[in-house]
Amino acid sequence: GFLEDGILVRDRGRIRQRYLRSPAFPCDVAAVLPTDLLYLCLGLGVPAVRANRCLRAPRLFEAFDRRETRTAHPNAFRIAKLMLYVFIAIHWNGCLYFALSARLGLGTDAWVCPNASSPGFARPLRQYLHSFYFSTLILATVGDTPEPRHEEEFLFVTAGFLLAVLGFATITGSISSVISNMNAADAAFYPDPEPVRRYLRAQGAGGRLARRVASWHYHLRSQQKLPAERAVLRHLPRGLRAEVAASVHLPALRRVSLFQSWEHGVLLQLVLRLRPQVFGPGEFVCRKGDVGREMYFVREGRLAVVAEDGITQLAVLGEGLYFGEISLINIKGNTSGNRRTANIMSIGYSDLFCLSKEDLAEVLVEFPSARAMMEAKGRELLLRMGKLDVHAEAAAAAAAEEAEHRAEALEMALEGLQTQAARLLAQLESSAFKLALRVERLECRLRRPAGGAG
Repeated sequence: GFLEDGILVRDRGRIRQRYLRSPAFPCDVAAVLPTDLLYLCLGLGVPAVRANRCLRAPRLFEAFDRRETRTAHPNAFRIAKLMLYVFIAIHWNGCLYFALSARLGLGTDAWVCPNASSPGFARPLRQYLHSFYFSTLILATVGDTPEPRHEEEFLFVTAGFLLAVLGFATITGSISSVISNMNAADAAFYPDPEPVRRYLRAQGAGGRLARRVASWHYHLRSQQKLPAERAVLRHLPRGLRAEVAASVHLPALRRVSLFQSWEHGVLLQLVLRLRPQVFGPGEFVCRKGDVGREMYFVREGRLAVVAEDGITQLAVLGEGLYFGEISLINIKGNTSGNRRTANIMSIGYSDLFCLSKEDLAEVLVEFPSARAMMEAKGRELLLRMGKLDVHAEAAAAAAAEEAEHRAEALEMALEGLQTQAARLLAQLESSAFKLALRVERLECRLRRPAGGAG
C-alpha cells in the first residue's frame, strides 16, 4: 500500500497503477531479468552476468528502514544490520582476493590462494573459506598475513587496510550512536540518578539515604514504571492522548471501588489528570495533620495505616483502594477540615495514582453526580471515624440555604434596580432629545429677524 493524505491505500488496482508509473519499476524489471542464461554461452567463470541483481539494493535499504520503524527492538536490528554489512564487505573483498589470485596464478606464491593441487583445496568451498579468512585478516588489520611479492598484491593489501580503517570508524560511530540512542530513550522515560547522587555526595549525605535513592531508580527501570508520563505524551493531541492514557490506566482505574459506578466520561477526564508516583519501602505517603492537596489511588503494592508511633499497623490498603479524598472535598461538619486524618506508609514499593485538588475540582464541577457520590462516601467514612459533627453539618446546611435565599433576594433586588435604572436612562434620553429640539427652534427664530433686517 501507499499513503494518500495520511491514509493507507490498499486497493490493488491503484497500487498497481502507481507502481507501474514509479521510477522503481524499470529498475525492478532490470534486476529480475534472467541474465543467468548467459552462462550457457559464456561459461560459469563469468559471474558478472548477474550484476543486475545489485539493482535491488535500494529495495533492500527500503525494507531495512521499514523494518526498523516497526520492530520492537530497533537497536538490536541496527546492530544486526551493521554486522550484515561487515560480512558482505568481507565477502566481496574475499571475492576480489580470489580473482586477483586467479589472475596472478593460484599457488604461485604464499600470498595468493592455493590451487586445487594443494591438500584439501580441491573443493571450491575450501578455496572460498580460505579467501574469506584471508579477507577477514586484512579488514580486521590483524596483520598476520603472508608478505606480498607483486605490485598488485601490495596495492590490494594497502587498499584493504585503508578500507578497514574507514570501516572501523564507521562501525565505532554506529555502535556509539546506538548506545547514545538507547541512553536518550531511557532518559525520556526514566529520571537520571546521577544528579541526585552527585548532590548527595556534595552535601555529604550518603550511606543509607544514597542506597535508598539508588534502589528507587533501579525499581523504576526494572519494573518499567514511568513517572514522567505527561512529558512523554505532551506532543499528542488531546483526544489521542486521552485514548493512550485510557488504554494504559483505565483497567487499573476500574478496579478502584469508587470508580466502578462512575460513567465512562468521568474516567476519561480523570486519566488525563492522574500522575503516577512510586513510593519506596518505609516511605510515608502522607502524615496525620498535613494539609491535604492530593488524593491517591492504589494501583499496585500495599500501604499501611500506622499509629502515631509510626510502627503499629492499624489497617492495610491494597490494590484498588483509595485515600485522601476527605481532605480535598469540603464536607460540611468535618472537624478535621482539610487536614490528613491518618498516617499512610508504603510497606514495599507502591505504585499510586495521584490526583491534585484543583484537577479533582474541575472534574467534579463537570460531573455533579460523581461529586455527590464522593461526598456520600466521605461522609460515611467520617461518621465511622467519629469526625463528623452532625450539628455543625446541619448548621452549615442551614447557613448555606439562608445564604442561597439571600443571594436569590439580592438577585431579585438587583433585577429591580436594573429595571428602574433602565427607565431613568430612557427618560433622561427623552428629556435630552426634547431639550435639543427646543434649543434648535429658538435658534431658528433668532436667525429669521436678523435675516429680514439684512
